[in-house]
Amino acid sequence: MPTPHRAPLAVRRSLKKLGLDIKEARLRRALPASVVAARAFTSRPTLQRIEAGDPGVGIGIYAAVLQALGLLDGLSDVADARRDETGLTLAAGALPQRARLPRKTRSSS
Repeated sequence: MPTPHRAPLAVRRSLKKLGLDIKEARLRRALPASVVAARAFTSRPTLQRIEAGDPGVGIGIYAAVLQALGLLDGLSDVADARRDETGLTLAAGALPQRARLPRKTRSSS
């Protein structure tokens, strides 16, 4: 049996903020929880867990709720390689100093 997982504090804080942002977006749109849950093909209790930032809810359900609110576009940019400053810096540091053409191999005759 797998060991229970407790999300790190930073993850819990981020999900809590995401949940509050989702709830605020739902309220700004004057949408009842039951309508958003139905549009996301989930239940009201699951939507309540999302709005509370529950790390046990799958990312697919979070995405479905974001789509139901018209906010899904931002999710695809979360780990966009063009915005990964650390990765870009590491890749730039790994570039060779010079570029050389490969040597031609001698054919044995």
